[in-house]
Amino acid sequence: MLNTMELTQVDIDRIIEMAWEDRTPFEAIFAQFGKTETQVIALMRKELKRSSFILWRDRVNSGVSLKHAKKRNPEIQRFKCSRQTSISMNKISKR
Repeated sequence: MLNTMELTQVDIDRIIEMAWEDRTPFEAIFAQFGKTETQVIALMRKELKRSSFILWRDRVNSGVSLKHAKKRNPEIQRFKCSRQTSISMNKISKR
């Protein structure tokens, strides 16, 4: 089961943000936070409204999302988009 005691609210917010991003695989979340796909799903179920969770799960399972590294182009080795701006205080900086 997911142990959120070891996560700060900032960490939880970042995991949710990464989970919503189509191109961020679950493996990237595991590499940064040590949370498996099952644990991320449990966190999303706990932290999101039911309707938001359902939308997220539908999106992840729709085929649009590349949440699993196996679905990604093998040439992509990074977790972060090369054009992504820095994130400060959980807000994306303006370009």
